Amino acid sequence: MTHARRFMLALAALVVLGLSVAGGAGSALAADKDVFTVSGIKVDVRDKDAATAKIKAIQQAQVKAFHKLLRRIASEEAWGRLKSIGPRAIGRMMSSLSVQEEHTGPRRYIGKLTIRFMPRKVRAALRKAGAGYVTRQAPRVLVVPVWKGPEGPVLFKDNPWRKAWEKLDAANALVPVLIPVGDLTDSQTISAEDALARDKVKLEALQMRYDTQGVLVAIAEPAGDNAVHASMTGSSPVGEIAFDKTYISTDGGIAAAAEQAARRFHTVMTYKWKKKIAAERAARAAKSPARASTRLTVNVPFHSLREWQSLQARIRTTPGVVGVDVSTLSGTGAIISLASSLSLPRLQAALQQSRLYLQQANGRWYLQAY
Repeated sequence: MTHARRFMLALAALVVLGLSVAGGAGSALAADKDVFTVSGIKVDVRDKDAATAKIKAIQQAQVKAFHKLLRRIASEEAWGRLKSIGPRAIGRMMSSLSVQEEHTGPRRYIGKLTIRFMPRKVRAALRKAGAGYVTRQAPRVLVVPVWKGPEGPVLFKDNPWRKAWEKLDAANALVPVLIPVGDLTDSQTISAEDALARDKVKLEALQMRYDTQGVLVAIAEPAGDNAVHASMTGSSPVGEIAFDKTYISTDGGIAAAAEQAARRFHTVMTYKWKKKIAAERAARAAKSPARASTRLTVNVPFHSLREWQSLQARIRTTPGVVGVDVSTLSGTGAIISLASSLSLPRLQAALQQSRLYLQQANGRWYLQAY
């Protein structure tokens, strides 16, 4: 039996034994708290029959989910280095798969899937690649999106701003964001006017209902046929939030501009959280004894004195770096002795969090910014 055949049979067994239809508020809530769970993966595959199409769809879904996970917890550079990992290797990191929606037809399978990966194996793959990552989730944040349209503010119905946040599907992201469901209880708890006025009592009641550690009011309004002006201010678990900007979509109109704004807001919130974690790691490292377990002679190329000063600051403030001695300095580069309390793979990962890439070439170590 060929390797490909065995792989397809293993996937078929996973389909039969491991799939479950998501259901129940409790199970959904548990999934929301897991950064290694990736939901909303859409697939549409045709093949000789529906069963074969389904197996191929699962292969596609696990690759899509893995790439989404990488973008969630690792740097863009790390994602670029790991995106070539094949379906078999990704499949070995997968823990479970559940079906959110599915439809089958002659020689076709359409589905929306949730895939959970094994944390230990994902972390091992990232460490092996020397990729920096953050897997500690922020406390959940409730975002209340208010749309200020021509006919007045709206909160739940006919709200393109709310739809943009829903489409973000960030309930189990690194910074989990929930949106009020907009049922009768929500509408009786708070109105669009209450949200605009930042009614503390009503916002706290909404926050208690969704069991989050923060609640933010996000406001958007049309700024032409293809633009929205969006703002969001307040305190959150990731720090102080202060967004106020107009977003323009060259194609897609108001809806696309709103989606662009929501994505950007969430991206910045995620960046703030990663920065907060990095600061905490640096504080812990500063309190611990400075013991060097890695010592390297490293070439650091640069183009100007200003760039060298910036590089020095980033190297010295990287968590785990306990010593930087300059042995040679010229107008185009330096040779330094780098000491770290971390193992080499962990040092490479820490430097990547400072946007520094440590690699070996022709028997020498080089450190460059990216």
